Amino acid sequence: MGIELKSIKSPADIKGHSLEELSALAGDIRVALLEKLSRKGGHVGPNLGFVEATIALHYVFNSPADKIIFDVSHQCYTHKILTGRVAAFIDPEHYNDASGYTNPDESTHDFFKVGHTSTSISLASGLAHARDLQDGHENIIAVIGDGSLSGGEAFEGLDNAGELGSNFIVVVNDNDMSIAENHGGIYDNLRSLRESGGTYPDNYFRTLGFDYLYVGAGNDIGALIKAFESVKDIDHPIVVHINTEKGHGYSAAVANKEKWHWESPFDVATATVFADEVKAPSYADITARLLLDEMVADPRIVAVNAATPGLMGFTPERRMQAGRRFIDVGIAEEQAAGMSSGLAKGGMRPFWGVCSTFVQRAYDQISQDIAINNTPVVIGVINAGFRGLTDVTHLCWFDIPLLSNIPDIVMLAPASAAEYVAMAKWALQQTDYPVVIRIPAIVSDIDIPVSDDYNDLNTFRQISSGSKVAILAVGLMLTPAMKAAEILRSQGMEPTVINPRFVSGIDAEMLSALEADHQAVVTVEDGILDGGFGQKIAAFYSDRPMLVKCLGLHKKFLDRYNPDTLAAECKLTPEGIVDTVNTMWR
Repeated sequence: MGIELKSIKSPADIKGHSLEELSALAGDIRVALLEKLSRKGGHVGPNLGFVEATIALHYVFNSPADKIIFDVSHQCYTHKILTGRVAAFIDPEHYNDASGYTNPDESTHDFFKVGHTSTSISLASGLAHARDLQDGHENIIAVIGDGSLSGGEAFEGLDNAGELGSNFIVVVNDNDMSIAENHGGIYDNLRSLRESGGTYPDNYFRTLGFDYLYVGAGNDIGALIKAFESVKDIDHPIVVHINTEKGHGYSAAVANKEKWHWESPFDVATATVFADEVKAPSYADITARLLLDEMVADPRIVAVNAATPGLMGFTPERRMQAGRRFIDVGIAEEQAAGMSSGLAKGGMRPFWGVCSTFVQRAYDQISQDIAINNTPVVIGVINAGFRGLTDVTHLCWFDIPLLSNIPDIVMLAPASAAEYVAMAKWALQQTDYPVVIRIPAIVSDIDIPVSDDYNDLNTFRQISSGSKVAILAVGLMLTPAMKAAEILRSQGMEPTVINPRFVSGIDAEMLSALEADHQAVVTVEDGILDGGFGQKIAAFYSDRPMLVKCLGLHKKFLDRYNPDTLAAECKLTPEGIVDTVNTMWR
């Protein structure tokens, strides 16, 4: 009797079945994944490539007593199907019941909320140490992709866990691919291990103290079960190196692994992505075009990225066009920051593009290696604000407090595409400061005055002059602020609207001048309020009679929120700003 997908309540439901039945289950899971992903979007390639390995893991080990920790966890969909969450993958009414990453709130089979990379070995090593200190005997399994091995934490985890002297199993899911192609010296070693069937003598993992087992048929359930059974209850650390195929079972995802790492809703039969039919302007495309043009004009310009070239608009074709002046450091933001400082010190003009949610991974290097050394690195903080990524592990609204308060960093917040281009060109040419440019998730084409020169630091710009109340709106928030001003004018009020441009400092002269005919100031930002731009303004007026109201996001984690709902709750809409102003005058 086969395994009916909808009947799976726990991993126990797949145990004892034949290899033929397990293989049929893998096919059914792959069909379900493609159906859901085609409707909702998500991580296509990573999940399709890890179906058989997940089935084998749960067939052999006894989760949750045995603990399986996923790195990034963008390959955990099959794991969720096998651990009681199948409805979220076969019933459209329940598609939103499960997040795209492991989540202990959903199941006891998940141990951490994980969405950033290179973490599983470190997290699992902590569980292993805890087990050993309490005389436990369960298996601890860390799952990590080859791309994630380029991250420093993965090395630190391996280096520490290699001397555990107790049960610790690392499953290296090697598909010879990160989001895009892999970068780093370790990948020559992995290639040699694959080509030799695991017999290559210079073995990276053995060097760090691990036993080693290679499985070349990483999408063969039988081979995987045999391998996992041989290491179950092992009494020392071992790496099980499996060679899988990213996108396995879907020809489009196999043929173009970078494109199908994550994808929007699509037609399964034709592999047509619906979002491709309407190409909205994007800051990724603007950034790539800008940098490629600047590279032609200035041989010092270099683009730096940490394994997410698509966020900067650098397609394979554009990477080829840039040649040696596009540098992908692998999943290693610390390296990107430190190397960018070295590039700048060496006379180059680096533009490091990093998603807002990943910028904190290199906070120390930004502060120490860049800011203290005053190297003129340009950091483009991508997807900044709440209009981009919405998973709890990928929130993009903490960058203003994180970066604007580091001494000697100039942080700019463009309100339009034209202003972004002007800021980026200026930042790349000047050599006096490290410059952070906060790049929003969506493009605004509002018509505002744009300067080509930002050398006069911390000078705000008035968009419209009025009295009584001034609205200072950061970056993308200038659009709703200007619409709010129109509404207020229709109500008989004439507000002043200001584009701060700089969020790392204040324009004391302009703020003081407002006191002559303004009684209130409203600040609007799409980042958290604590330590943000608004609090700088409130601190300036703290011993003055000016009434200040700060609008922004609260300091808390949210998961899969609706951006429009959040904007309304935080009054970051034209109506919310109008209501705030009117309330201040009641």
